[in-house]
Amino acid sequence: MARSEFRTEAFYEALDRARLIRRLNWKQVAEASGVSASTLTRLAQGKRPDVDSLASLVSWSGLSADAFVGGRLKPQATEPLSQITRVLYADQSLSEDGRDTIIDMITAAYARLTKNAK
Repeated sequence: MARSEFRTEAFYEALDRARLIRRLNWKQVAEASGVSASTLTRLAQGKRPDVDSLASLVSWSGLSADAFVGGRLKPQATEPLSQITRVLYADQSLSEDGRDTIIDMITAAYARLTKNAK
């Protein structure tokens, strides 16, 4: 059986995008998600979160933890950018740079278009 590993850096990048979309700072993310600021700092340093913190962050962000474990992906109703990010992280045919470029473009367009729609 192949060993699955949690891709902490990819999860943190996706979490950061969810934070930016909501226009929050990390302290606000800690408060809204119910995790400590030190947990978010450790995550930024590449350390894996404990199970309860991961569950809280997944719940807050709308991301799927499955997308960051061995590339598995399960459909889930979440906000549009979280869904797109999850799908792009699960796509093993994309290079990391290509994936990040696509996410940056979509995020910028979405932010601009939703800002104008309000």
